[in-house]
Amino acid sequence: MPHRPYIVGNWKMNGSRAMLAEARAIDRAAGRYPDVQVALAPPFTLIAALREAVTAMGVGGQDCHVNAKGAHTGDVSAPMLVDTGADFVIVGHSERRKDHGESDAVVRAKAEAALAAGLGTIVCVGETLEERDAGKAEAVVSAQVDGSLPTGDAAAEAVAGGKVAVAYEPVWAIGTGRVAQVPDVVAMHAAIRARLLSLYGEAGMKVRILYGGSVNFANAAELLAAEGVGGALVGGASLTAEAFLPIVAAAGSGEG
Repeated sequence: MPHRPYIVGNWKMNGSRAMLAEARAIDRAAGRYPDVQVALAPPFTLIAALREAVTAMGVGGQDCHVNAKGAHTGDVSAPMLVDTGADFVIVGHSERRKDHGESDAVVRAKAEAALAAGLGTIVCVGETLEERDAGKAEAVVSAQVDGSLPTGDAAAEAVAGGKVAVAYEPVWAIGTGRVAQVPDVVAMHAAIRARLLSLYGEAGMKVRILYGGSVNFANAAELLAAEGVGGALVGGASLTAEAFLPIVAAAGSGEG
């Protein structure tokens, strides 16, 4: 597994300053697992406050605009995320692709903008249930990797430095309670790794591939122990320390 496991909580459109207590509790416990990289991506409104509240964890954004500034009402740029204290950003989440019509090309542009601003970048990919049932899952995800991952010299340098990760999130498993079977996860992560090696050469081994999609305390150990799984992107289970910390512990126990 490249580097130490990476456990990232995505709070999505949830959270107020009252939830900083949960973040502090997660942060205190994360310090007990130095072999695990732990991070949270709260709503933009909480990034600065969360950055001040924690010391052991990474803090990131859930999206960024392709441009550094301009007339884009309601959007947030990568330099703005840096200014608030973020050190990474998630791009291409299926909810962004579906709800905002983001194409692979847009996701790639966002990833490149994030890297240009100095942010670590997690690029999300994943197939729908219809695509999986049609036997197209690996082809769809491989095409998303090819079209969404950053390119160019700056991207190659970032990849070699371990600043790029891919999150495989089967769309049908996000927030549904359904989880992909381990053999399917292993096969998909292998397919993604093959595309990364094709894109970046041996530096593609530096890219951690996370699994996301209804990850919780009951299934985390099995998923994190699966071949090729370099961590987890966690949604609902990251909103409380009680639910999130067992996932961190599973990653740090030697099982993940």
